Parts: sequence; C-alpha cells; structure tokens
Amino acid sequence: MDRTSNILFRFHIDLPLFGGVVVMCALGLVVLYSASDQSLDVVLKQVARILIGFTVMIAVAQVPPRRLARWAPALYVVGLVLLGLVLIVGIGRGAQRWLDFGVLRFQPSELMKLAVPLTVAGFLADKVLPPSLRTLVIALVLALLPAAMIIEQPDLGTAILVATSGLFVLFFAGISWRFIRNSTILALAAAPLAWFSMHDYQRRRVLTLFDPGQDPLGAGYHIIQSTIAVGSGGVYGKGWLNGTQSHLEFLPERATDFIFAVYCEEFGLIGVAVMLIAYAMIIVRGIQIALDAQEMFGRLIAASLVLTLFIYLFVNMGMVTGQLPVVGVPLPMVSYGGTSLVTILAGFGILMSVQTHRKFIAET
Repeated sequence: MDRTSNILFRFHIDLPLFGGVVVMCALGLVVLYSASDQSLDVVLKQVARILIGFTVMIAVAQVPPRRLARWAPALYVVGLVLLGLVLIVGIGRGAQRWLDFGVLRFQPSELMKLAVPLTVAGFLADKVLPPSLRTLVIALVLALLPAAMIIEQPDLGTAILVATSGLFVLFFAGISWRFIRNSTILALAAAPLAWFSMHDYQRRRVLTLFDPGQDPLGAGYHIIQSTIAVGSGGVYGKGWLNGTQSHLEFLPERATDFIFAVYCEEFGLIGVAVMLIAYAMIIVRGIQIALDAQEMFGRLIAASLVLTLFIYLFVNMGMVTGQLPVVGVPLPMVSYGGTSLVTILAGFGILMSVQTHRKFIAET
C-alpha cells in the first residue's frame, strides 16, 4: 500500500467518490462566479461552506455504519424538535424555513434529508424483510411525519424530497409491487384533495408549467426566462462569463435554484454532457458502494442516498428546463447555499463510511 492509499485508508476516504465530489464542487465555483456577477465575496463564502462540508463529510466517514444506525433516532428526534421551533420562531421570505442563531442560520428541513433515511434504514435493518404490515406502517409514519411538518412551513418541494428519501429505503427493503401499485392508485385518487389543500402560489406554479405565457410577468416569468437561457446556449454555449440572460438580470435566482440555466447558456450542450458525466460517475460509484455493502443497514442507506441524489438532479434540471413545476430544489454541489451543501456532503460521508468500514477477508 503506497503512502497516498495509506492516508486515504486511515481517514476512511473513498478516492473515486471523493474525486467526483471535488470535481463537481470546483465546477460549481466556476459557474457561481459567473452567476454572481463575478463576485469574489460570494465565491469565497461558498468556498468556506465547501470546506465546512468536506470537514463534516470526512468526520462522518470515520463513524462506522452500526454507530450511525444507533445515533439515527436521536438525530431524528432533534430534527423534529427543530422543525417544531421553525413553525414557532422560524424566519424566511414568505415562509418560515430557517432558524436564526445570530452567527448561524440553519434550515432544519435539510437535516431531515439525512435523518429520515438513516432512521428508517436503522429501523428496518434488524427486521425480517420484506417488512410486515406493522413494520411498514411504522416506517411510513417515520418518513411522513417530518414531511407533514415541513409542508406547514410551507415548503412542498423539500417535504416531498424528505418523504421520498424514506420511501426509497422501504423500496430497497423489498416491499411488494402489489403494495406499490395499490399505493399509487390511492395517491392518484387523493390527488384532488391534495390539489385543494395546496396554497394558491403552489397551484399557480403547477398551472404555469402547462402554459407559462398566461402570466409572463408573474408565475410564468421564472420558467420563460430559464428556458430562454437554456435554449440560447446551443451546442457550444456563449462562453464563460458571456451569458446574456443572467448578466442582464433577466434570469431570477440565478446563483441558487436556476444556476443550471446559467451553466446551459454559457457552456451549451457539450458542457451539459460533461456535467452529466461527472454526476453519473458519482452515482455509479454510489451504486457500487450499495451493492458491495456487507450489512443490510449499509445497503439500504447507501442505495437510498444515491437514488435521492438522482431525484435532486432530475427535479432541478426538470424545473429549469420547464418540464417540472418550480419547487425550489438546488442543484447539488453547484447552487449557492450552506445547509443544503453541507447536508449533501455529509451524505457522501455516510457512503464513504459504508464502503471503508467493510471487513475484507483475505483470499487463501
């Protein structure tokens, strides 16, 4: 074992996954510099958050999966308490989503993106699988309770992602296709009720998806400007720092939720292909880690985290290109932000923990 491999082994760092994450974070800084009107201050703040995130990632990687499973219920309870505090004293623009501790602003719903799959995976890991009806109901409650609290903020997009992260664990635990089919039918039947329980702005976002031109200066503005930016990039793009939609301030939220539109405009189809390949490398490595996991908990949590990352990408890119409603989901490791970035990197730390704490049996 060479010196580099020995250092990586001691710190439980999975090199392929680590390399992919570094590449995506570096690419994110390049795009952010342009999206923020070449603001070094914004980029340096993001660098600080990336360093914090990498510190958390490496720290989490040191914790064996079994210990993560034991800690998960406490993390889950803390998350519920914080979500309760958000509903009482939370701050935000038009919604209560943040807790302000003076020197730190924190979004507890991001914590639940890890706490929910960890808790559900820990609960199922020592049960007989596929899960019984009683086990299934308890797992569903664990996944849906925090999602219901997040909806009250209101933050429908994050609530769906939190619930989905827990449901993915159930899916990999081997629930029957019959249950999936019946649940889908029930969800479709309840769709009208869900529609009328949505806030007015949420319904407008859904309707605008089908006809953005009905309110071009209001609800449809984001989608219209975003699709213009994406389409104007063409095959080769306009070049770094040369995007007109972003730099002339037509594109809203260009450093956060719609940063993918900035990237498409400046780097074009070829640049998008490069980004997708980088993401695919991370996802494929995550799948390999899940398949190689030696314990049920590691297999469930690794598979859930990888599929959840894919959903983040799918939702953000679908939203930016006008294929999905605007729900405020950032592009992982690229969008400007603190809590979401640290949470994603912590998730990669969990994947590294699952991979590097395996017991290797020497061949004789």
